[in-house]
Amino acid sequence: MDRYVCSVCGHVYDLEKGEPRQDLPPGMAFVALPDDWQCPICFAAKNEFVKE
Repeated sequence: MDRYVCSVCGHVYDLEKGEPRQDLPPGMAFVALPDDWQCPICFAAKNEFVKE
């Protein structure tokens, strides 16, 4: 499964887990997140994440 890592703080967005801090369910693809989505830890923009 896809994982994306925040290049600012290292937070991992894992497709299998979703993002519980933001009520995003497991299976929510990273590309399906809104363009204005931000890291729940450091608030970095979506484009600051890199695919692992």
